[in-house]
Amino acid sequence: MSITTIPITKAVDQPGLLDKIATFIASAKVVSADGLTWSEFGEMLLALLRLVVSALDSVATLSGAEKKAMAIDAVARLFDAVADYAVPVAAYPLWLVARPAVRSLVLALAGGVLEQLLPLVRLAR
Repeated sequence: MSITTIPITKAVDQPGLLDKIATFIASAKVVSADGLTWSEFGEMLLALLRLVVSALDSVATLSGAEKKAMAIDAVARLFDAVADYAVPVAAYPLWLVARPAVRSLVLALAGGVLEQLLPLVRLAR
């Protein structure tokens, strides 16, 4: 079973986008509390982006830049909530130094992924 199964299942049932994001992140935090690999974090990241893109794609009142900013904010929230679980205890002092740079890198990568994910989500409908 995928680590994103529970967060996606709970998030899809929520009515609004902010509720979906909050539910996804809360569920992701619970399922990753016993440890998380960077691969699983990446899987969570893609699942969250898919959820956000599919929800934002139908909103006509926001510009593309505003939608992208909302998606990047969701990624930042996910990173802040669960990334620490992917770091071994022995590496945690180094993580405290590297965390801001890794966060910036993850957010930049998420911006690029958004550009590629949007056509795929539209095609899947």
